[in-house]
Amino acid sequence: MLKFFDILALLFYCAVIYWFSGQPALPIPMLFEYQDKLHHFTAYFLMGILAWRTIRHFVALPFMLAIVSVVFCSLYGISDEWHQSFVEGRQADVWDWVADTFGAAMAMVLLTRFYPYQKLN
Repeated sequence: MLKFFDILALLFYCAVIYWFSGQPALPIPMLFEYQDKLHHFTAYFLMGILAWRTIRHFVALPFMLAIVSVVFCSLYGISDEWHQSFVEGRQADVWDWVADTFGAAMAMVLLTRFYPYQKLN
């Protein structure tokens, strides 16, 4: 049952990101330069945690779990940027993708450092 909820949480979060990226330019006040990169980093840091929680049900090796989780998030980030290229007022940005991937990678660093790994059946 935990596997089902982990998968559902990840899919729901992916859908939320898809929905937000499909909106015309969001009216977020700009407080500092590169604020959007922090948003991307944070969103994909959380996605990395959700991906890790989901993928741990299927992958037996801790290192592979981290790699597969980052690759999943990175590929989703690419698809998200591509999706934004079709939305009026939005554009694809390679640096947004870099922030996405870096956020997911930092989640893996913290998870592998502070959370004991155990494969779930």
